[in-house]
Amino acid sequence: MADSDQFEVDLTNCDREPIHELGAIQPFGFLLALSTDWLIRRASANIHEFLGVEAGELLGTSAIALFGEHAVHTLRNRLAMLRGDDAVERVFGLVIANGRRLDFALHLVGDVIVIEGENSGDEAASDAGSAIRAMMARLDATQDTTAFYREGARQVRALTGFDRVMVYRFDRDGSGVVVAEAARAGIGSFLDLRYPASDIPQQARKLYLRTPFRIIADVEADPVPILPRRDETGAPIDLSLSVLRSVSPIHIEYLKNMGVGASLSISIIVEGQLWGLFACHHYGHRRPSFERRSIAELFGQMFALKLESRERKALQSYETSARASSDRLLAAVAGDSGLLDNPDWLGAMLRETVPCDGIAIWIDGKCAHSGLTPPPEAFAALVRRLNAMAAGRIFATDRLAETLPAAGAWDDVAAGLLAIPISRSPRDYVLLFRQEKVRTVKWAGDPHKPAQLGPHGPRLTPRKSFELWSQEVRGRSEPFSAAEIRVAEMLRASLIEVVLRLSDDAQEERRRFSERQELLIAELNHRVRNILSLIRGLVRQSLDPDADTRNTIALLEGRIESLARAHDQITQDNWSAAPLGRLIETEAAAYLGGKSRRLVCSGPAVLLHPNAFSTLALVFHELMTNSAKYGALSDNGTVQVEWRLDDDGDLRIDWREHGGPAVKPPKRQGFGTTIIQRSIPYDLGGRAEVRYALTGLEADFCVPARHVAASNSAHGPGAAISISADAVPDRAVLRGAVLLVEDSLIIAMDAEDILVRLGAERVVTAASIGQARREIERDTFEVAVLDVNLGNETSITIADTLRAGGVPYVFATGYGEQLRLPPEHEGAPIVQKPYTLASLAQALAPAVRAR
Repeated sequence: MADSDQFEVDLTNCDREPIHELGAIQPFGFLLALSTDWLIRRASANIHEFLGVEAGELLGTSAIALFGEHAVHTLRNRLAMLRGDDAVERVFGLVIANGRRLDFALHLVGDVIVIEGENSGDEAASDAGSAIRAMMARLDATQDTTAFYREGARQVRALTGFDRVMVYRFDRDGSGVVVAEAARAGIGSFLDLRYPASDIPQQARKLYLRTPFRIIADVEADPVPILPRRDETGAPIDLSLSVLRSVSPIHIEYLKNMGVGASLSISIIVEGQLWGLFACHHYGHRRPSFERRSIAELFGQMFALKLESRERKALQSYETSARASSDRLLAAVAGDSGLLDNPDWLGAMLRETVPCDGIAIWIDGKCAHSGLTPPPEAFAALVRRLNAMAAGRIFATDRLAETLPAAGAWDDVAAGLLAIPISRSPRDYVLLFRQEKVRTVKWAGDPHKPAQLGPHGPRLTPRKSFELWSQEVRGRSEPFSAAEIRVAEMLRASLIEVVLRLSDDAQEERRRFSERQELLIAELNHRVRNILSLIRGLVRQSLDPDADTRNTIALLEGRIESLARAHDQITQDNWSAAPLGRLIETEAAAYLGGKSRRLVCSGPAVLLHPNAFSTLALVFHELMTNSAKYGALSDNGTVQVEWRLDDDGDLRIDWREHGGPAVKPPKRQGFGTTIIQRSIPYDLGGRAEVRYALTGLEADFCVPARHVAASNSAHGPGAAISISADAVPDRAVLRGAVLLVEDSLIIAMDAEDILVRLGAERVVTAASIGQARREIERDTFEVAVLDVNLGNETSITIADTLRAGGVPYVFATGYGEQLRLPPEHEGAPIVQKPYTLASLAQALAPAVRAR
């Protein structure tokens, strides 16, 4: 090329960049390429930083001695698990021959084994299953699509710690829009901004399908070359599946132009297509551990499955309704074929399934129309254009002027078209029109890249401006969705059947349509079953699949809190026997609130060993829950609980309800009833009998003597329990910002929701002392909630800082009353875990008032 001025710069320059063959990796890890007999064929230049041996000295040697027999055995086992061309296996925390603890990623490129390693993270091993279960439950609790997207972004940000996490959805033209985001305060919002298709080149989109997770830990880091760069055939190594793959200089410049220091992306793949991305930005370098990144990748896959399930459910509902409308249309036209000449009637029928602003019917060269349509003289040219290109298929466009330039003269009334052919030759049509929809699109900067030479040679330079750039879009209608086009296919089949009078051609068309429909239903059924099986595997066997999700979660929370309360009472006495009376009082206080005085208890002082105590905690929790919902405590009745020791030393407990609504036996046995009737016999070897007397539920229990110990105090006969109600506050407790120091992701997210419900303007979370100090330096807080135990450190030093600054604080702990605080903090309120709305309200209200 003699003159660079003659080089033609266009938007395909980026598309042609070989980003999978850059021959380098990011410096936070190393790469080895091995032969099938584990001889080293290639090595990254930084290998000595991890293994203590220079790359040149390793080439041609065996990796077995380098890693050690045990590590190689583990890696070989993982290699054997690879399935599919794009499979990548992971090994976390593997100790190699030099004693270093590394995380590995393994994949195959032809007959080459590619091993990538990086230092294991210092954070404690995560319970990935529990984390994903909790995250999925929060996604399931969202009411609409917007909330679903927003919760997904929030979960990924909590998991990765990036400053900004966006849910980025691709449109049919390749551009993308930010449909949800979660970001730290003070960095602005990208919500609803649109980015042109050229911002993500085609080869990058293909890699997003092959490798759903991508991290760029530091845009300022220098890439590390792989040696040798080319093999004996002159080919560079294919890094398509590489976890550490270096970054295109063009993309690095793009990120720097945005002010981004690190980025992370998780592909959202629906039905094998790239639906969108979780796009994460950090304004400094950041590298979550490999294990945490793998959990984020798994969450992205689960999010995509649930998104697919939601979309298919909506599609199924829409297509069921459309099928019913199609059947009504078919029945009406079959009885009176003249209805096809009535555009007003046909338009009213079709609008039920495919919204439109106007309709035209073209049959045998004659046209009838209704609503907003082109002028009558324009139809002949339009039909000729359709005959030349549609070939008997549905045709849909949101900009008719691109297909028929003359349509620009009337695109204000008919900018979009859905053409349904209803015969073969001469071709007849039902034409559905949509009027122009003028809208303003908010672009993240001018979407038209300047065609100029950049610092990386004769290639397109990334744009430098990302400020809001508004564009008014005219001449387009609301697009016809894929679901509407499928419904149009259904309508077409129905109309053809009538027009052709059930001729052989119509029968064949109907058969083909039926096959496509059955295939769609079979595929939908298959995918729904797979998704349901996956979800069912994530929840406990005890969940009722027919119950309302919120009620089910509330029931599970109640049962878990009941066990937590029982556990606290047992551990108060160093895991020894605990009083039965205290168990009943605690359950009444925690669950019944103001109704607790209608629970009358009497019996001798009895202690229960830990196993029996936990079992009876669940039983009494279910009894009180059922009574408060359906029994005596749901009305104005009372419950009497009496217990005694029989001659054999067995504990006999009688539960009697009086004054409530008439009792009817349940039609089916739920999980709660199972707990009441089977826990004591199964877990303790005792007996349980439940009778559904009309005047009130009666239950008798027998706990064997081996689970019972005597005590010196007693409940007097007929004594009403006197305790304070654990009630939900009737007004906001908080007003400003709250600092939450909690090292468990899921617990922190639950506590954050509770604090917001209590009135917090916003909640700033920190998982470590260092992060908490940084938040205190940059922000002002009304109050702080401090988890005492933060793994290898405690939050006492944070309490010292807050105390010096006059900021009130409360401690949170899972250690019950065994917690011992330093003298200067002995007066601070303490909240027992798990967090509840009432416990946090009771602790925070006096702390805030005392400020």
